[in-house]
Amino acid sequence: MFSIFKSDPLKKLNKRYEAKLELAMHAQRNGDIKGYAMITAEAEEIAVEIKALEIAASS
Repeated sequence: MFSIFKSDPLKKLNKRYEAKLELAMHAQRNGDIKGYAMITAEAEEIAVEIKALEIAASS
């Protein structure tokens, strides 16, 4: 009945992924290559979680 109030974890992860990519872009533009690499790695971890949720949802 109250399923409309539950947050969608996939939507939340997509927001976090996009935010990480934007942070990585700004780090790269500022010349912080080490920071760029670290933030990109975090974004890739989130992408793996997104793929896992999409696979679980399609089964």
